[in-house]
Amino acid sequence: MTQHSSLRLPAEWESTGAILLSWPHKDSDWAYMLEEVTQCFINIVTEIIKEEYAIIVAPDISIPQEQLSHLSQDNIRYVEIPTDDTWARDFGPITTINNDEYIINDFQFNGWGLKFRSCNDNLITSNLMKWEALKGRVNNLLGFTLEGGSVESDGRGLMLTTSECLLSPNRNGDLDKQQIEDVLARELGISKTLWLDFGYLAGDDTDSHIDTLARICPNDTIAYVGCNDETDEHYEELQAMKQQLQQFTTIDNRPFNLVELPWPDAIYDEDGERLPATYANFLILKDSVLMPSYKQPANDKLAMEQLAKAFPGYKITAVDCNALIKQHGSLHCVTMQLPAEILNI
Repeated sequence: MTQHSSLRLPAEWESTGAILLSWPHKDSDWAYMLEEVTQCFINIVTEIIKEEYAIIVAPDISIPQEQLSHLSQDNIRYVEIPTDDTWARDFGPITTINNDEYIINDFQFNGWGLKFRSCNDNLITSNLMKWEALKGRVNNLLGFTLEGGSVESDGRGLMLTTSECLLSPNRNGDLDKQQIEDVLARELGISKTLWLDFGYLAGDDTDSHIDTLARICPNDTIAYVGCNDETDEHYEELQAMKQQLQQFTTIDNRPFNLVELPWPDAIYDEDGERLPATYANFLILKDSVLMPSYKQPANDKLAMEQLAKAFPGYKITAVDCNALIKQHGSLHCVTMQLPAEILNI
């Protein structure tokens, strides 16, 4: 379905202004490792505020204020809002542009298909508006479930997503693929949707979010996770994903430039469950790319080198995210970019 070209979902590298984070707290799933994960969040904020604002939501803002007090506060804003968890990518606002108007799209977040509690996180976007942290027109889409981590945009009308996630029966089970494409066209200005049918990560709770597998980068490039170890449980699925990516074409019907990211060595939790470590879960800032690292020097180094190919002119900065994957997410999952035009700061 072709949508009028004035409405579009910007590419992530266009939307510089602030990064939204939801601070871990004692009533979240992080309670058992709160000190460890808090240090990871501090490290992320330290890098963000070198280039952009950090907007931090928390049930009690005095806690992050104290924990970040050693940093300059010039680029940090705090908003006291009830929260369930910390995965801002999936409950944060998705911003579109129509001519010169910025639209704050508030989709339903239902805990990745009703897996986890989400009643507070589902209201964070509306609460950000209520407390005047954001400004602009809100598009109430709470009747349609969509998480930011499940979609990638080139900024020109093309979207990359996974069929496993968007066709999940516990999200929008009453809609078929064409009806979902119609919603994406009408609300986000998407004219071409690429459905990735392969790819998963062991330990992933999101039903194969695209931001753990393949990411759209500047210059018609896709950075994706590769697996060349035939003994790994992911090998066949990720090889099939690679082959499908090779068949995809851009909005102009040209092949994508593909950059393969290394496959991290397997990481397990204390119960022996494999954790979803991935180098695809990076965050794009104004001048830098923050890349999750996993204390694997050779793999971390290769991932940085490969990302530098996908982001010429950007600084690639590694942030240790071993803490985050213990709750089955990583760096991109805990952040959401907010364009400067919707910030009320």
